[in-house]
Amino acid sequence: MLKPLGDRVIVRVAAQGEKEIGGIVLAANTQEKPLTGEVVATGSGRITDAGQTLELTVKTGDQVLFDKFAGQELSYQGQDYLALHEKDIIAIVD
Repeated sequence: MLKPLGDRVIVRVAAQGEKEIGGIVLAANTQEKPLTGEVVATGSGRITDAGQTLELTVKTGDQVLFDKFAGQELSYQGQDYLALHEKDIIAIVD
């Protein structure tokens, strides 16, 4: 499994289904990318200038809402993920 470093978080992005508008099916690449996903791995935390490690707020299993253009898309063992900094996460969804 992927193990992110520092304050990075690995998110499995919510699946995108086909969208149909007025009977027209939109191709996946024309749709907006999802803004939610599940945290599958977290780094150890952010290190301050004083050398102190601050733990991350999010944890594995959390459903999160993140910035639209945040993170780096990656693929690992046939699964698509998004690697992003914790600061790019807007909220934890309950």
